[in-house]
Amino acid sequence: MPLPGVGWLRSAIRRGLGLDRPHDAAGGPDRLIVGLGNPGPGYAQSRHNVGFRVVEAFAERHGILFDAKCDSGRLGVGEVDGCRVGLLEPLTFMNKSGDCVVDVLSQLPDLDIAQHLIVVFDDLDLALGRIRLRASGGAGGHRGMSSVLAAFGHLHVPRLRFGIGRPPQGVGVIDHVLADFDEAEREPLHARIIAAVDALDCFALRGIATAMDRANVASSQGDQV
Repeated sequence: MPLPGVGWLRSAIRRGLGLDRPHDAAGGPDRLIVGLGNPGPGYAQSRHNVGFRVVEAFAERHGILFDAKCDSGRLGVGEVDGCRVGLLEPLTFMNKSGDCVVDVLSQLPDLDIAQHLIVVFDDLDLALGRIRLRASGGAGGHRGMSSVLAAFGHLHVPRLRFGIGRPPQGVGVIDHVLADFDEAEREPLHARIIAAVDALDCFALRGIATAMDRANVASSQGDQV
């Protein structure tokens, strides 16, 4: 039996996003939140997968299920105070994250990447739990974000960077990011994931500029948005 082609995959994504519903039904999402990570249970608790964990915490808060059709990722669509929000976790492994994101975005021509999309990922250069939102810029050495930016061909992609801290002396960067959080890190980590979800709520309802103003100040002070 022949394998399904790109057209079939895109049709499936359209159905998952609700784009093939009647015109009087809800359409596709108004916002898309993308968490970056690696698939599989071996990576689930790693520092590098904190993007997935933030998106999953957002889904839990708002009762959003990852039940939409998307062969290259986990996709869910739900409502947050009247705003339809899509959640995406690419399952292509980190270095190919952009392939999945572009596939989904190709079915959402009315979604403004610079205003209505945000990518969540880990950042070595921020202390544990420190949150930074930016509307554009480079990838800062993060290969998943590099893949997303390369796929779009520009830097105008909003992002939420979640600090995981630098490795201790004698520990390599790869070992550090792929390792699970230490026991001492887990309690403060939970509170900071909640703070990141608060920032994403603000992004979904008020836009990237307001979310930046609130979340970046709150993170510096150690408070929630």
